[in-house]
Amino acid sequence: MPYRKIAKATLAWLFPVTRFGQRALLGVTSFVFHVAIIIVPVLLAGHIALWHRGLGLSWPAIPNGLADILTIVAIVAAVVLVVERAIARDKRAMSRFQDYFLPPLIALPFVAGFMVMHPSWNPFPYQVTLLVHVMSANLLMIMIPTTKLSHAALMAESHLITEAAWHWPPDAGRQVAVALGKEGEPV
Repeated sequence: MPYRKIAKATLAWLFPVTRFGQRALLGVTSFVFHVAIIIVPVLLAGHIALWHRGLGLSWPAIPNGLADILTIVAIVAAVVLVVERAIARDKRAMSRFQDYFLPPLIALPFVAGFMVMHPSWNPFPYQVTLLVHVMSANLLMIMIPTTKLSHAALMAESHLITEAAWHWPPDAGRQVAVALGKEGEPV
């Protein structure tokens, strides 16, 4: 199997800088949005501390300043994605309700989390803001398996598997059957 070709194709899909074309703003915005909404929840020190306290798992964290920047990027990108979808006729024609609803919903725990991290900027009671942050993030996690949110976690793996499947050797099925001792059984 051409492992380098498969890895290159998968990385090109994950980092689509050469595919932006005429929709460069949308492509860049979508890319940074996805990066920010994955990195901040997974690599924020406060979130890692919760994993460590609950399950004993820990990993290196990003600096809080970088988390702040990525949080602002996620919030701004969510707004830009909705606005771009609303003003582009071709995107608007193929958009569904969830295409307008999900980006602001995704931005909500980021806004609330940013205010939790910066209480002096927060006009709301801390406990209320923390509750909004936790509950909106929980809602997103519940929605992941049944909405478009799943693609952020699953698309990379499915692309890798699909890319690998197109490069199986022609007699791979027979070789697997022989290895399993089932060469005489129907497929």
